[in-house]
Amino acid sequence: MSQILFYIIVGLIVADFIFERILEYLNSTQWSDQLPEEVKDIYDDEKYRQQQAYEKVNFRFSLVSSSFSFLVILLMFLLTGFAWVNGLASSVSSNPILSALLFFGILMLASDLINTPFSIYDTFVIEEKFGFNKTTPKTFVLDKLKGYLLGTIIGGGLLALIIYIYQLTTSSFWIYAWLVVSGFSIFMVLFYSNLIVPLFNKQTPLPDGELKSAIESFSDKVGFKLDNIYVIDGSKRSTKANAYFTGFGSKKRVVLYDTLINDMTTNELVAVLAHEIGHYKKHHVLWSLLLGILQTGIVLFIFSLFVGSPELSAALGVNAPSFHIGLIGFGILYSPISMVTGLAMNIFSRKNEYQADAFAAKYFDASELASALKKLSVKNLSNLRPHPAYVFFHYSHPTLLQRLNALKIG
Repeated sequence: MSQILFYIIVGLIVADFIFERILEYLNSTQWSDQLPEEVKDIYDDEKYRQQQAYEKVNFRFSLVSSSFSFLVILLMFLLTGFAWVNGLASSVSSNPILSALLFFGILMLASDLINTPFSIYDTFVIEEKFGFNKTTPKTFVLDKLKGYLLGTIIGGGLLALIIYIYQLTTSSFWIYAWLVVSGFSIFMVLFYSNLIVPLFNKQTPLPDGELKSAIESFSDKVGFKLDNIYVIDGSKRSTKANAYFTGFGSKKRVVLYDTLINDMTTNELVAVLAHEIGHYKKHHVLWSLLLGILQTGIVLFIFSLFVGSPELSAALGVNAPSFHIGLIGFGILYSPISMVTGLAMNIFSRKNEYQADAFAAKYFDASELASALKKLSVKNLSNLRPHPAYVFFHYSHPTLLQRLNALKIG
């Protein structure tokens, strides 16, 4: 049985790699140096050629980096690398919690170190070449160190608590683990922007002026109490622009990137904000959280059926079953289900984006939102015509042209 599980795991890894490369190839068939008629009001010829060049460079980079990652993970299974790391962690401590923390700590650190050259190339070569990068080597290193610290404290703490629960409750551990993870998810929705973001970026209240007055006027119009409007120094790392909404109740907060504010008119910014408020008014934030919690419960329940399986551990070359080895094997076996749930969440997310756009169009101005979306697309060199299959499997947002068509602006 363990041999069959091993072949299934390897087969899933290979199938996933091939499938992703097919999707990327299909996406590449959409390339064209000729500026499409429907986007001539968005791009000039030179900017469009730059966008196409950006797509091609990222395609080649993705092919190299993903192929490397595929070979590494495949060799880890074929050469019983996980068993070796497990033996190393177990030799340091026989305590199940400590050995699991060491096991994942070694894997995460090794993975990050192996992938760091790709990250450096992406940031300081590709993004630099196309005028996006503002990250300094110092910021890059500090981000890494802060990421390690957060991963150790938050990730390690959650893992330790879940394993402890597993030791106490075994087969029913998934219920208590679900409660813990759900509580943590709710906590992060409420306090992520207050506690985590400041470790990486500076957030300052939007100063008084025309923009703040326009935002407050629109918020009052739609009955949306908004006291927390912040500007984040996104330009610290990139020239790309964005905005997001987070939290509930008194903890709700709208965050605008400084790069967004610098490039848009007041009305365009209010239109972007109207879109974000639309998400809240349509209860998208709440539904996304609830669906995420439900999905977590399903995953934990199915995992509880596999975690103690000697066959699953043996498939990875480990004789005695353990929580962390079971988690590795299960993660691969669950991937087909994960793909299906991911598709469903993407479909749900794209539907939500259309609804938020419609809210902004109804209560503010469709043409201002369309103008803002166009500017964002040009500034970020977004792919205007991705392959429909790639959109279906990977896009959480509709494409720009789909959104413009829905707004009846084209």
